[in-house]
Amino acid sequence: MTPKRDFYEVLGVGKSATQDEIKKAYRKKALEFHPDRNKSADAETKFKEAGEAYEVLGNPQKRKTYDQFGHAAFDSASAGGFGGPFGGFSQAGRSGPFTYTYTTSGGPGANFDFDFSNPFDIFESFFGGANPFSQGPPKPRYQIEIDFMDAVHGTERSLVHQGKSHTIKVPAGTDDGIRIRYQDFDVIVRVKPSKQFKREGSDVILDQEISFVQAALGDTLEIPTLENKPLKIKIRPGTQPGTILRLQGKGIKRLQRLGHGDLYIRLILTIPKSLTREQKDLLKRFDQAF
Repeated sequence: MTPKRDFYEVLGVGKSATQDEIKKAYRKKALEFHPDRNKSADAETKFKEAGEAYEVLGNPQKRKTYDQFGHAAFDSASAGGFGGPFGGFSQAGRSGPFTYTYTTSGGPGANFDFDFSNPFDIFESFFGGANPFSQGPPKPRYQIEIDFMDAVHGTERSLVHQGKSHTIKVPAGTDDGIRIRYQDFDVIVRVKPSKQFKREGSDVILDQEISFVQAALGDTLEIPTLENKPLKIKIRPGTQPGTILRLQGKGIKRLQRLGHGDLYIRLILTIPKSLTREQKDLLKRFDQAF
C-alpha cells in the first residue's frame, strides 16, 4: 500500500500556513483536479487526496492533532490511533463481532465543542450561479430537507422541474448543505439534526448517561446505533467521567473515499439532584470507609 503523503505537501502549503491560506490552497487544488474539468488518469485520486487533506487541516482542532501525531491520529484501522476527534489514549478490544477502542480522555472538564469542516461547502462557491465551467445562464436551484437517518442511509425524493417530475437520489453519507448537480438544475440537501447523534464528518458521537454505581461497579448497556439495531456494550468497573468507546466502522459512509467513519460513545456520569436521608447516610459511610 502506498503511504499517504503529508497533508501540507498535498495542498502545497507550509506548516505555518494560516487557515485562510489552507482554504485558498484547497480551492486551487480542487479546481485543478476536479473530474468535471481535469480528465487526466490521476485527477480523481488527487482530487480526493486534496479533500482528505483539507478535511483535517481545514479544522483547527484536527490540524493540531495531525501536527502532533500525523496520519496515525486519523487511522481507525490502526491500534495506534489516538481516539479520533476526542484525543486521549485508547485500548483496543472486541464486543461480539465489533472491534472497538476504550479511550479515557480529558476528564469531566474536557471541551468537546467540534468545529467540523465539509469540503463540499467550498464547492458552493465554485459551482454556484457563477460556475466558472458553465456557459449560459445559471441553472435553477432547488432545496430539499431530509431526516438525519435518511442522510445516513440514503433516500429518494420527488421534485417537479418545468412541469416534469424527477426522482432525486440522495446518496448514503450525504451531509447538510451538499449540492447534487443535474444537467438542468441543482439540488441543495438540508439535513435535520438528530436528537441522539452528533455528526462530525463521517464520525458520529453519542452521549450515553451512566450512574455513579454503573461507573464504579461496571454494567452492560444497550445503546442505539445507526443501523437501528440496539447494541450491548460493557462498562468496566471504575470507569471515569469522559471515557470514550469507539466502534470502528460503525459511523457514516464516506462520500469521498471508501469505508465508514466511527461511532463514538461518550459516557456521561449523572449525579442525582436529590437524595433521601438514607441515601445520604449511605454515601457518608461509603466516603468514611476510605
